[in-house]
Amino acid sequence: MGAYCNVDVSLPPFYGVASSQDPRFCKHVHDNVHGNIYIDPLSLNFIDTEQFQRLRELKQLGFTNMVYPGAMHSRFEHSLGVYWLAGQCVEKLNTYQGLELGIDRFDIQTVKLAGLLHDVGHGPFSHLFERQFLPQVISGCDWSHEQMSVDMVDYMVDEHRIDVDSQMIKRVKDMILASSDFAPPRSSSEKSFLYDIVANGRNGIDVDKFDYIPRDCRACGLGCNFEFQRLLESMWVLDDEICFRAKDYLTIHKMFATRADLYRTVYTHPKVKAMELMIVDALVHANSYLEISSSIHDPSQYWKLDDTIVKTIETSPSQELKEARELILRIRRRNLYQFCNEYPVPKDMLDNFKKVTAQDIVCSQKNGGVTLKEEDVAVCNVSIDLTRGKHNPLESIHFFKDYESNEKFTIPDDRVSHLLPTSYQDMIVKVYSKKPELVQAISEAFENFQLKTYGIKTQVHSTPQKKRRYNSTV
Repeated sequence: MGAYCNVDVSLPPFYGVASSQDPRFCKHVHDNVHGNIYIDPLSLNFIDTEQFQRLRELKQLGFTNMVYPGAMHSRFEHSLGVYWLAGQCVEKLNTYQGLELGIDRFDIQTVKLAGLLHDVGHGPFSHLFERQFLPQVISGCDWSHEQMSVDMVDYMVDEHRIDVDSQMIKRVKDMILASSDFAPPRSSSEKSFLYDIVANGRNGIDVDKFDYIPRDCRACGLGCNFEFQRLLESMWVLDDEICFRAKDYLTIHKMFATRADLYRTVYTHPKVKAMELMIVDALVHANSYLEISSSIHDPSQYWKLDDTIVKTIETSPSQELKEARELILRIRRRNLYQFCNEYPVPKDMLDNFKKVTAQDIVCSQKNGGVTLKEEDVAVCNVSIDLTRGKHNPLESIHFFKDYESNEKFTIPDDRVSHLLPTSYQDMIVKVYSKKPELVQAISEAFENFQLKTYGIKTQVHSTPQKKRRYNSTV
Protein backbone atom coordinates (compact mmCIF):
# COMPACT_ATOMS: atom_id res chain seq x y z
CA MET A 1 0.00 0.00 0.00
CA GLY A 2 2.80 2.43 0.93
CA ALA A 3 4.24 2.18 -2.57
CA TYR A 4 1.20 3.97 -3.91
CA CYS A 5 0.96 6.68 -1.26
CA ASN A 6 2.33 10.19 -1.21
CA VAL A 7 4.25 10.12 2.05
CA ASP A 8 5.31 13.77 2.20
CA VAL A 9 2.20 14.91 4.07
CA SER A 10 3.14 16.65 7.30
CA LEU A 11 1.26 14.75 9.98
CA PRO A 12 2.05 13.52 13.49
CA PRO A 13 3.31 9.94 13.78
CA PHE A 14 -0.07 8.51 14.77
CA TYR A 15 -1.46 9.40 11.35
CA GLY A 16 0.99 6.99 9.72
CA VAL A 17 -0.04 4.21 7.43
CA ALA A 18 1.63 1.64 9.68
CA SER A 19 -0.34 2.76 12.73
CA SER A 20 -3.63 2.60 10.83
CA GLN A 21 -3.06 -1.07 9.94
CA ASP A 22 -0.63 -2.51 12.47
CA PRO A 23 -2.66 -4.01 15.36
CA ARG A 24 0.11 -3.02 17.76
CA PHE A 25 -0.90 0.62 17.37
CA CYS A 26 -4.66 0.08 17.31
CA LYS A 27 -7.54 -0.79 19.59
CA HIS A 28 -8.96 -4.20 18.71
CA VAL A 29 -12.76 -4.63 18.63
CA HIS A 30 -14.66 -7.70 17.47
CA ASP A 31 -17.81 -6.78 15.57
CA ASN A 32 -20.58 -9.33 14.95
CA VAL A 33 -20.93 -8.23 11.32
CA HIS A 34 -17.42 -7.37 10.13
CA GLY A 35 -15.27 -9.41 12.49
CA ASN A 36 -12.07 -7.82 13.77
CA ILE A 37 -12.00 -4.01 13.62
CA TYR A 38 -8.86 -2.03 14.41
CA ILE A 39 -9.30 1.52 15.66
CA ASP A 40 -6.45 3.97 15.17
CA PRO A 41 -5.32 6.27 18.04
CA LEU A 42 -6.81 9.50 16.64
CA SER A 43 -10.23 7.91 16.14
CA LEU A 44 -10.03 6.47 19.65
CA ASN A 45 -9.69 10.02 20.99
CA PHE A 46 -13.14 10.74 19.60
CA ILE A 47 -14.64 7.40 20.68
CA ASP A 48 -13.52 7.85 24.29
CA THR A 49 -15.75 10.86 24.86
CA GLU A 50 -19.17 11.08 26.46
CA GLN A 51 -20.55 12.54 23.21
CA PHE A 52 -19.61 9.47 21.18
CA GLN A 53 -20.45 7.01 23.96
CA ARG A 54 -23.96 8.53 23.91
CA LEU A 55 -24.52 6.51 20.72
CA ARG A 56 -24.73 3.39 22.89
CA GLU A 57 -28.02 4.78 24.18
CA LEU A 58 -29.50 5.28 20.72
CA LYS A 59 -30.99 2.11 19.28
CA GLN A 60 -30.36 1.94 15.56
CA LEU A 61 -33.97 0.99 14.85
CA GLY A 62 -35.79 2.78 17.66
CA PHE A 63 -38.78 0.73 18.90
CA THR A 64 -38.39 -1.99 16.27
CA ASN A 65 -37.09 -4.33 18.97
CA MET A 66 -40.64 -4.43 20.36
CA VAL A 67 -41.58 -6.37 17.19
CA TYR A 68 -38.22 -7.89 16.24
CA PRO A 69 -36.66 -8.64 19.67
CA GLY A 70 -33.16 -9.04 18.26
CA ALA A 71 -33.04 -5.46 16.97
CA MET A 72 -31.19 -4.16 20.02
CA HIS A 73 -28.12 -2.84 18.20
CA SER A 74 -27.18 0.79 18.62
CA ARG A 75 -25.70 3.60 16.58
CA PHE A 76 -22.44 2.96 18.44
CA GLU A 77 -21.68 -0.32 16.68
CA HIS A 78 -23.09 1.01 13.41
CA SER A 79 -20.66 3.94 13.58
CA LEU A 80 -17.74 1.59 14.24
CA GLY A 81 -18.85 -0.49 11.26
CA VAL A 82 -19.02 2.53 8.94
CA TYR A 83 -15.60 3.66 10.23
CA TRP A 84 -14.13 0.28 9.36
CA LEU A 85 -15.73 0.00 5.92
CA ALA A 86 -14.79 3.60 5.05
CA GLY A 87 -11.19 2.73 5.84
CA GLN A 88 -11.37 -0.51 3.87
CA CYS A 89 -12.81 1.34 0.88
CA VAL A 90 -10.25 4.14 0.68
CA GLU A 91 -7.37 1.78 1.41
CA LYS A 92 -8.41 -0.54 -1.43
CA LEU A 93 -8.59 2.43 -3.80
CA ASN A 94 -5.18 3.46 -2.55
CA THR A 95 -3.79 -0.02 -3.16
CA TYR A 96 -5.02 -0.17 -6.75
CA GLN A 97 -4.98 3.49 -7.83
CA GLY A 98 -3.17 5.39 -5.09
CA LEU A 99 -0.43 6.85 -7.24
CA GLU A 100 -2.84 7.82 -10.01
CA LEU A 101 -5.39 9.41 -7.66
CA GLY A 102 -2.93 11.02 -5.26
CA ILE A 103 -4.41 9.35 -2.19
CA ASP A 104 -2.32 10.02 0.92
CA ARG A 105 -2.37 9.30 4.64
CA PHE A 106 -4.31 12.47 5.25
CA ASP A 107 -7.12 11.29 2.94
CA ILE A 108 -7.30 7.86 4.54
CA GLN A 109 -7.56 9.26 8.06
CA THR A 110 -10.11 11.87 6.99
CA VAL A 111 -12.46 9.35 5.37
CA LYS A 112 -12.23 7.04 8.38
CA LEU A 113 -13.09 9.86 10.78
CA ALA A 114 -16.05 10.88 8.59
CA GLY A 115 -17.36 7.31 8.78
CA LEU A 116 -16.88 7.20 12.53
CA LEU A 117 -18.58 10.53 13.26
CA HIS A 118 -21.31 10.65 10.60
CA ASP A 119 -24.11 9.85 13.11
CA VAL A 120 -22.75 11.54 16.23
CA GLY A 121 -25.54 14.14 16.05
CA HIS A 122 -28.37 11.64 15.56
CA GLY A 123 -31.56 12.04 17.55
CA PRO A 124 -33.38 9.45 19.66
CA PHE A 125 -35.60 6.71 18.23
CA SER A 126 -34.03 6.39 14.78
CA HIS A 127 -35.37 9.12 12.43
CA LEU A 128 -38.56 9.71 14.40
CA PHE A 129 -37.06 12.63 16.32
CA GLU A 130 -36.32 14.85 13.35
CA ARG A 131 -38.99 13.70 10.89
CA GLN A 132 -42.04 13.40 13.13
CA PHE A 133 -41.47 15.00 16.54
CA LEU A 134 -39.65 18.26 15.74
CA PRO A 135 -42.05 19.36 12.95
CA GLN A 136 -44.91 19.13 15.46
CA VAL A 137 -43.27 21.33 18.10
CA ILE A 138 -41.26 23.76 15.93
CA SER A 139 -43.00 25.33 12.97
CA GLY A 140 -40.96 25.24 9.77
CA CYS A 141 -38.16 23.27 11.44
CA ASP A 142 -35.36 22.35 9.02
CA TRP A 143 -33.09 20.73 11.61
CA SER A 144 -31.13 17.68 10.47
CA HIS A 145 -28.98 15.17 12.29
CA GLU A 146 -26.25 15.65 9.68
CA GLN A 147 -25.92 19.33 10.56
CA MET A 148 -25.93 18.51 14.27
CA SER A 149 -23.22 15.88 13.65
CA VAL A 150 -21.08 18.63 12.13
CA ASP A 151 -21.72 20.92 15.10
CA MET A 152 -21.01 18.08 17.51
CA VAL A 153 -17.67 17.32 15.85
CA ASP A 154 -16.59 20.93 16.44
CA TYR A 155 -17.78 20.76 20.04
CA MET A 156 -15.92 17.49 20.71
CA VAL A 157 -12.68 18.83 19.30
CA ASP A 158 -12.90 21.98 21.45
CA GLU A 159 -14.24 20.33 24.60
CA HIS A 160 -11.65 17.54 24.68
CA ARG A 161 -8.80 19.47 23.05
CA ILE A 162 -8.35 16.76 20.45
CA ASP A 163 -5.15 17.38 18.51
CA VAL A 164 -6.36 17.15 14.92
CA ASP A 165 -5.59 19.17 11.82
CA SER A 166 -8.22 21.90 11.21
CA GLN A 167 -8.29 21.20 7.47
CA MET A 168 -8.94 17.53 8.18
CA ILE A 169 -11.91 18.40 10.39
CA LYS A 170 -13.29 20.71 7.72
CA ARG A 171 -13.18 17.89 5.17
CA VAL A 172 -14.68 15.42 7.66
CA LYS A 173 -17.64 17.76 8.12
CA ASP A 174 -18.06 18.21 4.38
CA MET A 175 -18.09 14.42 3.93
CA ILE A 176 -20.77 14.04 6.62
CA LEU A 177 -22.95 16.60 4.82
CA ALA A 178 -22.24 15.23 1.33
CA SER A 179 -25.64 13.60 0.79
CA SER A 180 -27.73 16.15 2.71
CA ASP A 181 -29.44 19.37 1.68
CA PHE A 182 -26.61 21.22 3.42
CA ALA A 183 -23.82 19.78 1.26
CA PRO A 184 -21.28 22.53 0.52
CA PRO A 185 -20.06 23.10 -3.06
CA ARG A 186 -16.78 21.44 -3.95
CA SER A 187 -14.02 22.83 -6.07
CA SER A 188 -12.81 20.98 -9.13
CA SER A 189 -9.38 20.57 -7.53
CA GLU A 190 -10.73 18.37 -4.72
CA LYS A 191 -10.76 14.58 -4.83
CA SER A 192 -14.53 14.42 -5.17
CA PHE A 193 -14.66 10.63 -5.15
CA LEU A 194 -13.61 10.68 -1.47
CA TYR A 195 -16.85 12.49 -0.60
CA ASP A 196 -18.93 9.65 -2.05
CA ILE A 197 -17.58 6.97 0.28
CA VAL A 198 -19.44 7.68 3.54
CA ALA A 199 -22.57 9.57 2.38
CA ASN A 200 -23.01 9.40 -1.38
CA GLY A 201 -25.26 12.17 -2.62
CA ARG A 202 -24.47 11.28 -6.21
CA ASN A 203 -26.09 7.84 -6.45
CA GLY A 204 -26.66 6.47 -2.95
CA ILE A 205 -24.00 3.73 -2.93
CA ASP A 206 -21.99 4.28 0.24
CA VAL A 207 -20.50 2.41 3.18
CA ASP A 208 -23.28 3.66 5.46
CA LYS A 209 -25.64 1.32 3.58
CA PHE A 210 -22.95 -1.36 3.36
CA ASP A 211 -23.12 -1.49 7.16
CA TYR A 212 -26.72 -0.89 8.18
CA ILE A 213 -28.35 -3.16 5.57
CA PRO A 214 -26.59 -6.40 6.63
CA ARG A 215 -26.56 -5.31 10.30
CA ASP A 216 -30.31 -4.67 10.40
CA CYS A 217 -31.05 -7.87 8.47
CA ARG A 218 -28.95 -9.89 10.89
CA ALA A 219 -30.52 -8.31 13.98
CA CYS A 220 -34.06 -8.90 12.70
CA GLY A 221 -33.39 -12.46 11.58
CA LEU A 222 -33.88 -11.69 7.90
CA GLY A 223 -31.83 -13.00 5.02
CA CYS A 224 -29.46 -10.66 3.20
CA ASN A 225 -28.11 -11.74 -0.17
CA PHE A 226 -26.48 -8.41 -0.94
CA GLU A 227 -22.68 -8.81 -1.05
CA PHE A 228 -21.12 -5.42 -0.31
CA GLN A 229 -17.66 -7.02 -0.21
CA ARG A 230 -17.89 -7.63 -3.96
CA LEU A 231 -18.47 -3.93 -4.58
CA LEU A 232 -15.65 -2.90 -2.24
CA GLU A 233 -13.25 -5.15 -4.10
CA SER A 234 -14.22 -4.06 -7.61
CA MET A 235 -14.89 -0.29 -7.39
CA TRP A 236 -12.71 1.89 -9.59
CA VAL A 237 -12.33 5.65 -9.94
CA LEU A 238 -12.81 7.20 -13.39
CA ASP A 239 -13.00 10.97 -13.91
CA ASP A 240 -13.04 11.59 -10.15
CA GLU A 241 -16.07 9.32 -9.65
CA ILE A 242 -16.34 5.86 -8.10
CA CYS A 243 -17.58 3.47 -10.79
CA PHE A 244 -18.50 -0.21 -10.74
CA ARG A 245 -18.03 -3.15 -13.05
CA ALA A 246 -20.90 -3.67 -15.46
CA LYS A 247 -21.16 -7.29 -14.31
CA ASP A 248 -22.03 -6.02 -10.79
CA TYR A 249 -25.22 -4.30 -11.94
CA LEU A 250 -27.50 -6.87 -10.30
CA THR A 251 -25.46 -6.81 -7.07
CA ILE A 252 -26.12 -3.09 -6.80
CA HIS A 253 -29.79 -3.62 -7.59
CA LYS A 254 -29.93 -6.18 -4.77
CA MET A 255 -28.62 -3.55 -2.37
CA PHE A 256 -31.41 -1.12 -3.20
CA ALA A 257 -34.03 -3.89 -3.26
CA THR A 258 -32.92 -5.24 0.14
CA ARG A 259 -33.10 -1.73 1.59
CA ALA A 260 -36.65 -1.32 0.22
CA ASP A 261 -37.62 -4.70 1.67
CA LEU A 262 -36.32 -3.62 5.09
CA TYR A 263 -38.48 -0.52 4.87
CA ARG A 264 -41.58 -2.51 4.02
CA THR A 265 -41.19 -5.41 6.45
CA VAL A 266 -39.24 -3.87 9.35
CA TYR A 267 -39.00 -0.09 9.48
CA THR A 268 -42.66 0.50 8.57
CA HIS A 269 -44.17 -2.62 10.13
CA PRO A 270 -47.73 -1.71 11.28
CA LYS A 271 -46.92 -2.32 14.95
CA VAL A 272 -43.63 -0.43 14.74
CA LYS A 273 -45.41 2.57 13.21
CA ALA A 274 -48.13 2.37 15.89
CA MET A 275 -45.51 2.63 18.64
CA GLU A 276 -43.73 5.44 16.84
CA LEU A 277 -46.99 7.41 16.61
CA MET A 278 -47.50 6.92 20.33
CA ILE A 279 -43.96 7.95 21.22
CA VAL A 280 -44.30 11.09 19.11
CA ASP A 281 -47.52 11.97 20.92
CA ALA A 282 -45.83 11.30 24.28
CA LEU A 283 -42.85 13.50 23.40
CA VAL A 284 -45.13 16.30 22.18
CA HIS A 285 -47.08 16.17 25.46
CA ALA A 286 -43.83 16.18 27.47
CA ASN A 287 -42.00 18.81 25.47
CA SER A 288 -43.27 21.93 27.22
CA TYR A 289 -42.32 20.52 30.63
CA LEU A 290 -39.03 18.77 29.79
CA GLU A 291 -38.02 21.19 26.99
CA ILE A 292 -36.90 18.27 24.87
CA SER A 293 -36.52 20.36 21.72
CA SER A 294 -34.69 23.24 23.40
CA SER A 295 -31.19 21.78 22.92
CA ILE A 296 -31.26 20.99 19.20
CA HIS A 297 -28.91 23.88 18.36
CA ASP A 298 -26.62 23.48 21.38
CA PRO A 299 -24.25 20.49 21.22
CA SER A 300 -23.19 21.02 24.86
CA GLN A 301 -26.76 20.13 25.93
CA TYR A 302 -27.94 18.04 23.01
CA TRP A 303 -25.51 15.18 23.69
CA LYS A 304 -27.42 14.52 26.94
CA LEU A 305 -30.56 13.60 24.98
CA ASP A 306 -30.99 9.94 24.04
CA ASP A 307 -33.50 7.08 24.13
CA THR A 308 -33.56 7.15 27.94
CA ILE A 309 -35.91 10.14 27.73
CA VAL A 310 -38.68 7.52 27.72
CA LYS A 311 -37.57 6.21 31.10
CA THR A 312 -37.37 9.78 32.40
CA ILE A 313 -41.01 10.34 31.44
CA GLU A 314 -42.13 6.92 32.61
CA THR A 315 -40.69 7.22 36.13
CA SER A 316 -41.44 10.88 36.76
CA PRO A 317 -44.17 11.59 39.34
CA SER A 318 -44.85 14.99 37.76
CA GLN A 319 -48.48 15.73 36.99
CA GLU A 320 -47.38 17.65 33.88
CA LEU A 321 -46.19 14.36 32.36
CA LYS A 322 -49.35 12.39 33.13
CA GLU A 323 -50.57 12.13 29.50
CA ALA A 324 -47.11 11.25 28.18
CA ARG A 325 -46.65 8.69 30.95
CA GLU A 326 -49.97 7.02 30.14
CA LEU A 327 -49.01 6.64 26.48
CA ILE A 328 -45.72 4.97 27.39
CA LEU A 329 -47.56 2.70 29.82
CA ARG A 330 -49.89 1.71 26.99
CA ILE A 331 -46.86 0.71 24.90
CA ARG A 332 -45.45 -1.36 27.78
CA ARG A 333 -48.79 -3.15 28.14
CA ARG A 334 -49.17 -3.55 24.37
CA ASN A 335 -52.31 -1.46 24.32
CA LEU A 336 -51.29 0.19 21.06
CA TYR A 337 -53.00 2.46 18.61
CA GLN A 338 -55.03 0.04 16.50
CA PHE A 339 -53.98 -0.45 12.90
CA CYS A 340 -57.14 -0.13 10.82
CA ASN A 341 -55.91 -0.62 7.27
CA GLU A 342 -53.60 0.62 4.55
CA TYR A 343 -53.58 1.13 0.83
CA PRO A 344 -50.91 1.72 -1.82
CA VAL A 345 -51.44 4.90 -3.81
CA PRO A 346 -52.19 3.92 -7.44
CA LYS A 347 -49.09 4.25 -9.62
CA ASP A 348 -50.69 6.76 -11.96
CA MET A 349 -51.60 8.99 -9.00
CA LEU A 350 -48.15 9.19 -7.40
CA ASP A 351 -47.05 12.39 -9.15
CA ASN A 352 -50.04 14.33 -7.82
CA PHE A 353 -50.23 12.63 -4.43
CA LYS A 354 -51.10 14.89 -1.52
CA LYS A 355 -50.43 13.59 1.97
CA VAL A 356 -53.50 12.18 3.66
CA THR A 357 -54.36 13.75 7.01
CA ALA A 358 -56.56 12.80 9.94
CA GLN A 359 -58.91 15.56 8.81
CA ASP A 360 -59.33 13.81 5.43
CA ILE A 361 -60.47 10.64 7.19
CA VAL A 362 -62.81 12.40 9.61
CA CYS A 363 -64.41 14.40 6.78
CA SER A 364 -65.10 11.14 4.92
CA GLN A 365 -67.28 9.78 7.69
CA LYS A 366 -70.90 9.30 6.73
CA ASN A 367 -73.71 10.32 9.03
CA GLY A 368 -74.78 7.99 11.78
CA GLY A 369 -73.10 6.33 14.71
CA VAL A 370 -70.19 7.79 16.65
CA THR A 371 -68.78 11.15 15.57
CA LEU A 372 -65.05 11.05 14.89
CA LYS A 373 -62.60 13.77 15.85
CA GLU A 374 -59.19 14.44 14.32
CA GLU A 375 -57.46 13.57 17.58
CA ASP A 376 -58.98 10.06 17.35
CA VAL A 377 -57.16 9.27 14.10
CA ALA A 378 -53.49 8.85 13.22
CA VAL A 379 -52.25 8.67 9.64
CA CYS A 380 -48.85 7.58 8.29
CA ASN A 381 -47.88 8.44 4.73
CA VAL A 382 -45.03 6.02 4.07
CA SER A 383 -42.75 6.45 1.09
CA ILE A 384 -40.65 3.44 0.09
CA ASP A 385 -38.23 3.79 -2.78
CA LEU A 386 -34.82 2.76 -4.05
CA THR A 387 -33.20 5.98 -2.65
CA ARG A 388 -34.09 8.32 -5.55
CA GLY A 389 -37.86 8.66 -5.30
CA LYS A 390 -39.67 7.68 -8.49
CA HIS A 391 -36.41 7.47 -10.44
CA ASN A 392 -34.26 4.41 -11.03
CA PRO A 393 -31.11 4.94 -8.90
CA LEU A 394 -29.04 2.85 -11.29
CA GLU A 395 -29.48 5.51 -13.98
CA SER A 396 -27.12 7.75 -11.97
CA ILE A 397 -24.43 5.08 -11.53
CA HIS A 398 -21.52 4.79 -13.92
CA PHE A 399 -20.06 1.44 -14.86
CA PHE A 400 -16.93 0.26 -16.63
CA LYS A 401 -16.21 -2.79 -18.76
CA ASP A 402 -12.88 -3.91 -17.30
CA TYR A 403 -9.84 -2.50 -15.56
CA GLU A 404 -8.06 -1.81 -18.84
CA SER A 405 -10.84 0.50 -20.00
CA ASN A 406 -11.05 4.23 -19.26
CA GLU A 407 -14.61 4.54 -20.49
CA LYS A 408 -17.53 4.88 -18.07
CA PHE A 409 -21.16 4.48 -19.04
CA THR A 410 -24.67 4.00 -17.68
CA ILE A 411 -26.75 0.87 -18.27
CA PRO A 412 -30.47 1.01 -19.09
CA ASP A 413 -32.17 -1.64 -16.97
CA ASP A 414 -33.89 -3.18 -19.99
CA ARG A 415 -30.42 -4.16 -21.23
CA VAL A 416 -29.94 -6.35 -18.16
CA SER A 417 -33.23 -8.06 -17.39
CA HIS A 418 -36.91 -7.64 -18.17
CA LEU A 419 -37.68 -8.95 -14.69
CA LEU A 420 -36.48 -5.76 -12.98
CA PRO A 421 -39.18 -3.35 -11.77
CA THR A 422 -40.44 -0.52 -13.95
CA SER A 423 -41.65 1.50 -10.95
CA TYR A 424 -39.25 2.59 -8.23
CA GLN A 425 -41.46 4.09 -5.55
CA ASP A 426 -44.38 3.06 -3.35
CA MET A 427 -46.50 5.44 -1.33
CA ILE A 428 -48.52 3.63 1.32
CA VAL A 429 -51.16 5.28 3.51
CA LYS A 430 -51.64 3.64 6.91
CA VAL A 431 -54.48 4.63 9.23
CA TYR A 432 -54.72 4.00 12.98
CA SER A 433 -57.35 4.41 15.65
CA LYS A 434 -56.06 5.86 18.91
CA LYS A 435 -59.02 4.30 20.73
CA PRO A 436 -59.88 0.61 20.14
CA GLU A 437 -63.61 1.26 20.25
CA LEU A 438 -63.35 3.52 17.17
CA VAL A 439 -61.74 0.99 14.80
CA GLN A 440 -65.06 0.25 13.09
CA ALA A 441 -65.92 3.91 12.46
CA ILE A 442 -62.42 4.88 11.33
CA SER A 443 -62.14 1.85 9.03
CA GLU A 444 -65.41 2.77 7.34
CA ALA A 445 -64.37 6.41 6.99
CA PHE A 446 -61.05 5.28 5.52
CA GLU A 447 -62.86 3.16 2.92
CA ASN A 448 -65.13 6.10 2.09
CA PHE A 449 -62.07 8.29 1.60
CA GLN A 450 -60.61 5.84 -0.91
CA LEU A 451 -63.88 5.68 -2.85
CA LYS A 452 -64.15 9.46 -2.88
CA THR A 453 -60.52 9.97 -3.94
CA TYR A 454 -59.92 7.13 -6.40
CA GLY A 455 -63.36 5.78 -7.24
CA ILE A 456 -62.41 2.37 -5.86
CA LYS A 457 -61.21 0.80 -2.62
CA THR A 458 -57.47 0.47 -3.18
CA GLN A 459 -56.81 -1.43 0.04
CA VAL A 460 -56.08 -5.13 -0.41
CA HIS A 461 -58.85 -6.31 1.91
CA SER A 462 -61.34 -4.90 4.36
CA THR A 463 -60.46 -4.47 8.01
CA PRO A 464 -60.94 -7.85 9.76
CA GLN A 465 -64.17 -8.15 11.75
CA LYS A 466 -62.15 -9.16 14.82
CA LYS A 467 -60.53 -5.73 14.82
CA ARG A 468 -63.82 -3.97 14.16
CA ARG A 469 -65.36 -5.74 17.17
CA TYR A 470 -62.27 -5.11 19.31
CA ASN A 471 -64.08 -3.27 22.05
CA SER A 472 -67.37 -5.16 22.03
CA THR A 473 -66.18 -7.46 24.81
CA VAL A 474 -64.00 -4.97 26.69
